[in-house]
Amino acid sequence: MSLKIVVLAKQVPDTRNVGPDAMTPEGTVNRSALPAIFNPEDLNALEQALRLKDKFGATVTVLTMGPGRAAEVIREAVYRGADGGYLLTDRAFAGADTLATSYALATAIKHVCPDVDLIIGGRQAIDGDTAQVGPQVAEKLGLNQITYTEEILSLENGIIRVKRHIDGGVETVESKLPCVLTVNGSAAPCRPRNIKRLLRFKRALAPLELQNTTYAELPYASEYEKKPYLKIQQLTCADVEADLSQCGLAGSPTKVKAVENIVFKAKESKVMTGSDEDVNGLIRELLASHTIG
Repeated sequence: MSLKIVVLAKQVPDTRNVGPDAMTPEGTVNRSALPAIFNPEDLNALEQALRLKDKFGATVTVLTMGPGRAAEVIREAVYRGADGGYLLTDRAFAGADTLATSYALATAIKHVCPDVDLIIGGRQAIDGDTAQVGPQVAEKLGLNQITYTEEILSLENGIIRVKRHIDGGVETVESKLPCVLTVNGSAAPCRPRNIKRLLRFKRALAPLELQNTTYAELPYASEYEKKPYLKIQQLTCADVEADLSQCGLAGSPTKVKAVENIVFKAKESKVMTGSDEDVNGLIRELLASHTIG
């Protein structure tokens, strides 16, 4: 068995460091003003894909949508064992909500891997917390989906068996391939970088990362001529034949109004004992302020 797996990964702003410049005047996230990280649950998803590769043999391809710097997600995935990836990037994709994002990703998957067996992504991204993109990709491709995946238990005869963690318990479910899985953060953490792969791919670049230079102008230009695997593949809206009316802001029925960093600070403190009088007094105060009740 040799599976074809696409891992959906996203470079996200570190929402632990939201500052006053987090939003643009148009109401979209100003990603250049925030530190960028590999979306945590997408790393859990990558690990599930790599475990299947270890067990059955598979081609693991990472697909990410974003600006040039999002290629770092592909490099990080390759360091850990992925076979390669595609950077889906175009000004037309800017400002996309979940609907427009899922349309772009589904269109790209049809282009790069029409005979995909598994699409695996994190349950949700920390910059939106919607958990909508994975299911929407499944819907647009007409595939079965299993959400809240915690562990892939078995895969044989075209049937995948998965443990999913839901509120109140655990379920074991099965699906025919091809299908889409979204993976919880409680799943196994992703393996660390492999030093041999890091040394092999550390100079891999996407064309957009070069900006105003070319491969030939780099101090190690000869490596790119001898090692084509150092060129991260890049796709535009035209490459995947996407409908512009369904991309970016044009295809997004929802808009982010604002992003704020809220820090709760205690204005006062009160020392209480465990007496009935103190407890009853606290409850009366909370009821009077409508904090409870």
